Amino acid sequence: MKKLRVIISGGGTGGHIFPALAIAKSLEEKVDEIEFLFVGAKNRMEMEKVPLSGYPIKGLWISGLQRRFTSKNLLFPFKLLFSLIRAFQIVKKFKPDIAIGTGGFASGPLMYVAAKKNIPCIIQEQNSYPGITNKILSKYVNKICVAYDKMERFFPKEKLIFTGNPIRKELLNLPNEKTKSFEHFKINKDAFTVLVIGGSLGALSINSAIKNGLVKIKQSQINLIWQTGLPYFNIANQSVNEINSKNITAYPFIKEMDLAYNVADIVVSRAGAIAISELCCIGKPTILVPSPNVSEDHQYKNAQSLVNKNAAVLVKDIEANSKLVNKLIDLVNDKKTQKKLSDNIKKLSKKDAANFIADIALNMINK
Repeated sequence: MKKLRVIISGGGTGGHIFPALAIAKSLEEKVDEIEFLFVGAKNRMEMEKVPLSGYPIKGLWISGLQRRFTSKNLLFPFKLLFSLIRAFQIVKKFKPDIAIGTGGFASGPLMYVAAKKNIPCIIQEQNSYPGITNKILSKYVNKICVAYDKMERFFPKEKLIFTGNPIRKELLNLPNEKTKSFEHFKINKDAFTVLVIGGSLGALSINSAIKNGLVKIKQSQINLIWQTGLPYFNIANQSVNEINSKNITAYPFIKEMDLAYNVADIVVSRAGAIAISELCCIGKPTILVPSPNVSEDHQYKNAQSLVNKNAAVLVKDIEANSKLVNKLIDLVNDKKTQKKLSDNIKKLSKKDAANFIADIALNMINK
């Protein structure tokens, strides 16, 4: 039997990388003889995260256009041309049976070349407002998998398939037993536990608010697992050491997110599309602090859609420093609201997206 060859491209942030990995895992479970090649952007986080998950990856010299004029934009045409040539070489050598793109500027050249070579192509759009790369690619690919309604505003209607967002498999079925999770984080199993995650690259407003509220958090006697992102870690870790609490620990990045979610009683998070999809599946009471630094303010729209269903608490980014820790401590002490939020967010979960997209891919190959 001929080995199936799948090329997957996407990256820049965890919001593009984790769906790509989830789709790959689902395909792997469905096909015995399969070979993957990931393509990302050099010096971006996919170049580390993808190999850690056991897949090979090649990097392109590509970056997005800056919204304001900078000297970096002058290099963009050269990077694009170079990446198109490199993508052509990668596709020619690997000879994929299908190409799957999950967004981010790294997927642009690769998916464009694959489509032009008549390789079956799927893109997966996580957000309610698509990025520029997927908007451009929509003209060339065969299928577009989306997680929101009314996406025909941006994409050709005949190509759209509503699938939801792929979720990392290890997050889909968290165990009831939490002993392993408590032992991993070395925290008091009898204390209430809060998990703070500012996205894979960190979030300044969330980090600053938590840092400034550490004394209040210590006084509340809760466990705090605090993912800061690498840029903020040294400052956060120093602040944690200064208040001398065994219940509070800062991490630059948490690889074992299944253990972190499992042990958490409340989650504080950004409101990216993948984060929202994961939080719905996990079903824990959640406080969302949407990033203002995204196109069309889609994180705020994501968060507001949950708030409208009584499924999350929203704190605006600009108000995080003055309100986040107080809202957090209020929620810690309000069991009734915790239950309401948990029950309602679970109703919004869609757990089979990765399998659905894998089946679509396999059907396209077999036609």
